[in-house]
Amino acid sequence: MLEGQMLLRNLFPESIFGRKLNPNAERRLRLSQARAEETIIRGHVDNALMFVDTLAEDLSFDRAIDTYIRVMGIPEPLASTVATRALVHLGRDRVPFRRRMQREGEDAAAEKPRLRLDEASRAQDIKRGA
Repeated sequence: MLEGQMLLRNLFPESIFGRKLNPNAERRLRLSQARAEETIIRGHVDNALMFVDTLAEDLSFDRAIDTYIRVMGIPEPLASTVATRALVHLGRDRVPFRRRMQREGEDAAAEKPRLRLDEASRAQDIKRGA
């Protein structure tokens, strides 16, 4: 019995890493995880929009998105995120105010500032060391 438990413990370790990561590695790990999750969401949104295009003659856009989520078995809260982002994407083309703002070049919200996470992290490390 003990041998079987050890075998299972080796197959399903409590943690991937045998020791605690240092804070910088932990931050990089969280950033990598966030980036991977964002890529998954983006892929689902693209596929949901393809469902909308493909089923446009048969289903309304909101039913097509719901069908994609149901067929793919996407769990909450990911399902809500995918549905919301797909609707936002569709709304960009359908909402007149947004189109007018884009034509006038006043869509400052679409511009993203450059992230300087490494610089901020280094500044914190310098302050702690001083």
